[in-house]
Amino acid sequence: MTEPAERVRITSSRRPMVRAGQQDLRDEINTQTELGEVYVDGLIRAQLRLALRVILVGVLSLGGLPLLFHLVPSTRNATIFGLPFAWLVLGLLVYPTAIIIGRQYVRASERLEAEFSALVNDP
Repeated sequence: MTEPAERVRITSSRRPMVRAGQQDLRDEINTQTELGEVYVDGLIRAQLRLALRVILVGVLSLGGLPLLFHLVPSTRNATIFGLPFAWLVLGLLVYPTAIIIGRQYVRASERLEAEFSALVNDP
């Protein structure tokens, strides 16, 4: 009488085929090999470029306001509907714009991370 074959539990039918001597991209990143460092450095550079663009927009737009008030003296004391012009600019232009830029930054950052994650997780 022959013994039954040992039971094997299959947890997933989708397993990436890795050739002998090759590492999965996740393993490359985790073990900090040269290829893994290239991928991580690419993600970091993309996030840095995104952050620098946001900072540049903020510096140019917010930095332009004091310059506007300095170069155009009539804006310092101007009022619209009894409210100072500077308050209106800050309340109606700067803050909503900052919120919109912040949301766009978060979305773009999440998109970069999702693309990187998809690249790493897909075989």
